[in-house]
Amino acid sequence: MDWRLFLSTFGMIFLAELGDKTQLSALTLTANSKKPVVIFLAASSALIIATLLGVLVGDALFRFIPEFYIRKIAALVFVVMGILLWFRVL
Repeated sequence: MDWRLFLSTFGMIFLAELGDKTQLSALTLTANSKKPVVIFLAASSALIIATLLGVLVGDALFRFIPEFYIRKIAALVFVVMGILLWFRVL
């Protein structure tokens, strides 16, 4: 296993997820349901499946589209999402 890649990916994803909508949703659902184990298992499963989809789609894209273009497209998507969130469209 490439531990350097593992740790850098873990660190980047962990920091990106802190305080995001997923974490706030889990907090709210736990407070409302009073069933933290169920919420943890459901949220963890959802994140695992979403990550799996991202990895599979990313792997497929990199086979047909050069990394340079994927990075530019990803950056553009983040900028557009930021603008939409800024103006409360999302």
